[in-house]
Amino acid sequence: MNSSRPYLVRALYDWIVDNGCTPYVLIDAHVQGVEVPQQYVKDGQIVLNISPGAVANLLISNDDIRFRGRFGGIAVDIFAPVRAVLGIYARENGQGMVFEPEKAPPPAPDDVPPPSPPVPAKRGLRVVK
Repeated sequence: MNSSRPYLVRALYDWIVDNGCTPYVLIDAHVQGVEVPQQYVKDGQIVLNISPGAVANLLISNDDIRFRGRFGGIAVDIFAPVRAVLGIYARENGQGMVFEPEKAPPPAPDDVPPPSPPVPAKRGLRVVK
């Protein structure tokens, strides 16, 4: 089955915005593929304001979250695989959801080294008394 995480993130995002609150996402910055300004990462995590007024071109797909945000007045493209999302919540009251860290997906079949050939068993005669 597909991960429920992207569906829950989208639903909570809509719910938070519909209630006039500011959606924040907590991202594990150490997950492979995360592209965020490293100077804002603390303890391996970064909190991002993803409200409609704070970001441009927000896309929450089944695979990743991407948008253009501003950090220190500089526009930056942000990218995070959905498995890097540790939580989404409303800034004003903390309501939302926290997720368990997700393991990296298994390597694609092309990335798996071919199995080594079996080692032949020793054959030979032995004296049995």
